[in-house]
Amino acid sequence: MMSTPANAQITRPNASATTADNEKELLRVNRALKTLSAGNRTLLRASDEAELVNAMCRVIVEQGGYRMSYVGYVQHDERKSVSLAAFGFDDRYEQEEETLRNLYASWADNEFGHSVTGISIRTGKPCIVRHLLTDPDHAPWHAEALRFRYESASAFPLHVDGEVIGTLGIAASEPDAFDEAEVKLLAELADDLAYGIGNLRSRLRRQEAEATIHRMAYCDALTGLPNRASLCERFESVLAAVVAQNQPLALMIVSLDHLQEVNDTLGYAQGDRLIQTFARRLIEAELAETVARVGEGEFALLLPNADSARSSATAQKLSKLLHTSIDVEGLAFDVHTHTGLALFPGHGADAEVLLRRARVAMRDAMQAGRDYAVFAPALDQEASRRLALMGELRHAIERHQLALQLQPKLHLASAAICGAEALVRWKHPLLGQVPTFEFITLAEQAGMITPVTHWVLEAAFRQRYAWHMAGIELPLSVNLSAHDLRDPTLLDKLKGLVETWGAQPGWIQLELTESALMVDASAAVEILHSLKRLGFQLAIDDFGAGYSSLGYLHRLPVDAIKIDQSFVIPLVQSEDCATIVGSAAQMGHKLGFEVVAEGVESQDALRRVTELGCDIAQGHFVSHPMAADQFGAWRAASPWASPASPAH
Repeated sequence: MMSTPANAQITRPNASATTADNEKELLRVNRALKTLSAGNRTLLRASDEAELVNAMCRVIVEQGGYRMSYVGYVQHDERKSVSLAAFGFDDRYEQEEETLRNLYASWADNEFGHSVTGISIRTGKPCIVRHLLTDPDHAPWHAEALRFRYESASAFPLHVDGEVIGTLGIAASEPDAFDEAEVKLLAELADDLAYGIGNLRSRLRRQEAEATIHRMAYCDALTGLPNRASLCERFESVLAAVVAQNQPLALMIVSLDHLQEVNDTLGYAQGDRLIQTFARRLIEAELAETVARVGEGEFALLLPNADSARSSATAQKLSKLLHTSIDVEGLAFDVHTHTGLALFPGHGADAEVLLRRARVAMRDAMQAGRDYAVFAPALDQEASRRLALMGELRHAIERHQLALQLQPKLHLASAAICGAEALVRWKHPLLGQVPTFEFITLAEQAGMITPVTHWVLEAAFRQRYAWHMAGIELPLSVNLSAHDLRDPTLLDKLKGLVETWGAQPGWIQLELTESALMVDASAAVEILHSLKRLGFQLAIDDFGAGYSSLGYLHRLPVDAIKIDQSFVIPLVQSEDCATIVGSAAQMGHKLGFEVVAEGVESQDALRRVTELGCDIAQGHFVSHPMAADQFGAWRAASPWASPASPAH
């Protein structure tokens, strides 16, 4: 564009200026004031950056009466080029916009960058040329100035977050434009424009962060399908419609068999690719309005207005479509599925109930060697077993059938063990090891979660005291459920344990899931503050699998967030998961939280979570859960045997 010496000065009117000169100066000031006023109105109306800079350039020409205006953005490429993003023209020259866009502009300190554009960017100050056509130093721009009929030019740097991101250029048809008073007003306009750009960019970043959190809460990271929470939300809206029409509804669960064998034999990467391919097949089949991933190898289909006959026909058709091989990186996998069906209203009116009963039917189909099965009360053997276990759980506590296991945590910066999570296990004398999720769910449903939680807390404090006596000063974390937060005896129980064991602040960390915190957000904030005053470290567990908002998170007096393993396990193969983990880590650090990655299963995963900014890793690659009395010996012999830093 236009050039000027770096030391160009703005001429101040002298005492002998004529009345005509004073009138011209007044007109120019009024022109600048009019431009500034119209520009401020533009700032208020613009909803995105492109709209803002284009509207501002038009206002400068149409309202301010200048010959031409433009906005150029700094490019940090090898040539230090300037990308011309927006123009304003006198009507006679609008057809020349493409010509100007193709002109090369630079902010480098060379012949291409000795223009008002380049100089204003390099110096961070306004650059003014008042006699463009008579100054030999600006000869390279004379032809352009003659073509577009301007004789003076100016450029004003755009400062955003302490950095020059570009320039606002303005050209006038007359010489001697842009005196000191006019430049002062136009510099204010440029500052306002830069503020507007910065504000719109900040708003966009906030929107992107909110969208990321929403995806983490409602979208399965591996497949892009709705997750369980999203399915349940969708179920409610579909249910309202079918009830209004007095129609049935079917919920179908399809299980991808032998997935664990694929993971164990060929690795999780191949298993993940198999899941992704299978998910695409389900979508391409177009047999249901809603397809969601609700388990490791389980997918749910929601079929509005479908009775038993129609849903069974859909299950048969789905089996034929899916029972073919899937090629994953040159390996052919023979796909086998089993499907379970549950119907509204006959089998329940709640998404969770129908999901459970569809899963019971799916397991029945698997055991019977059939492709699919429809739920029937006689099939609910699982429910009977669960009911029996509920009755035995209280005795398990009394008869010392519960055991404490610990899973270590690795501090990534120091490569040292920095604590462990306390996990409860139940070994039934007849049934053997009862899955933890199952008996915890049973405890919540049977009103037994408080005794279980109290047992775990007592065992954790006892273990932490044993560590203290052995010279191991690491935090031990314990999970609390939504029911625990509503337990009126929780604070007294914790106070008593602190007093009994002489617990120091930082000995015990309490982990709470997002969903638990959101059951009663106001009460949760209050109880967390009470826990904090007792000296406990607090962490949000399974972060991303719940539905908290940025506006809510910053109110919580927590020390850490633990990114859910459903995003960590696939991140080596999934850029989307890596983006989510990186965004969560960045957001957590901005809110002052330590960031823990759950589900680190490999060396590559450990490397990636470190690169993405996580502070702590937990998962099978660090260590599988172990008996509490084995922790000290394991730590001493592990590759991460050096003591953690005092901060951890």
